[in-house]
Amino acid sequence: MIIAIDGPAAAGKGTLARRLALHFDLAFLDTGRLYRAVAHEIIRLEVDPNDIKKVVLVASSLEPDKIEVIDLYTEKIDEIASIIAAVPAVRKELLVYQRNFAYSPPNDKTGAVLDGRDIASVVCPDASYKFFVTADLDVRSRRRYKELQENGRKSTYAAVLADIQQRDERDRTRKVSPLKTVDAIVIDTSGKSPDAVFLRALEYIEGDQLN
Repeated sequence: MIIAIDGPAAAGKGTLARRLALHFDLAFLDTGRLYRAVAHEIIRLEVDPNDIKKVVLVASSLEPDKIEVIDLYTEKIDEIASIIAAVPAVRKELLVYQRNFAYSPPNDKTGAVLDGRDIASVVCPDASYKFFVTADLDVRSRRRYKELQENGRKSTYAAVLADIQQRDERDRTRKVSPLKTVDAIVIDTSGKSPDAVFLRALEYIEGDQLN
């Protein structure tokens, strides 16, 4: 079983993906962490994010098994990850890892859940189940602002709103792997609790399995 979950920033796709992976005992991959890890290395190595050749070199030498032990959720990493995610050569480098994870899951798992921006359209177009998780811009911005506050990071709601608007625009308009629904089940999480979102997805999957 492969479950593909796409959606814009702070829509709740990661929360849903983790719960589905746990429920069905599947491997889980937050593909955004791959791009964040590349961004982290770019910052560490003081590489210009506009130097495509060097950025691709960083992406090609990334060791994905180490990304879980790094704090990848900073505003600077957010910004750079969004920029390099629009670079076709970077996406090509990371695509191989994502597909290997999906079709040959680690730890003898019988399937995988991947969340990102182009899972259903590019990474796993033949996924067993496809979900597109979204929410109103204001709702997503408030969620991200609250998350930053809880993690002790200083910011303002206006700054978070502007950042998410910019990321949405880059995700939708990039030439390679733009954010789109691709015959997925759309779940708007604006007025829903994480439990309600999980039950909606679970209801669809289990209903399909019964058929």
